[in-house]
Amino acid sequence: MASVNEFVSHIVDLFRAFGPVEVRRMFAGHGLFREGLMFALIYDETLYLKVDDENLVDFISRGLPQFEYQRQGKFVGLSYYRAPESVLEDSAEAAAWSRRAWQAALRANADKPLKRRTRLPHRPRR
Repeated sequence: MASVNEFVSHIVDLFRAFGPVEVRRMFAGHGLFREGLMFALIYDETLYLKVDDENLVDFISRGLPQFEYQRQGKFVGLSYYRAPESVLEDSAEAAAWSRRAWQAALRANADKPLKRRTRLPHRPRR
């Protein structure tokens, strides 16, 4: 991970209690993936976590902003919100928040039409 900056490396270290995380460079930031699903993104040294109807209130109640970018002169919001500062300092807290974000990613993937779903890694049957 020599090409990944220190902030990204710090986040990956924090998420170890949650499980293995893959980092992929995306445009001007990084996507964080688990089992092929993106559950977080890092842009401008800020961590954003995936949200849906089940965990959105956790972010709104803390006044955390939505990730937005500008496209053709208009702001577009994605289903990612800034992580609380406490997540950046405590691995147990990071694991709890990342787990909820990953669960939101799983629910979003389940809602996609079958042909558009992200392929999860094959798991052999026992």
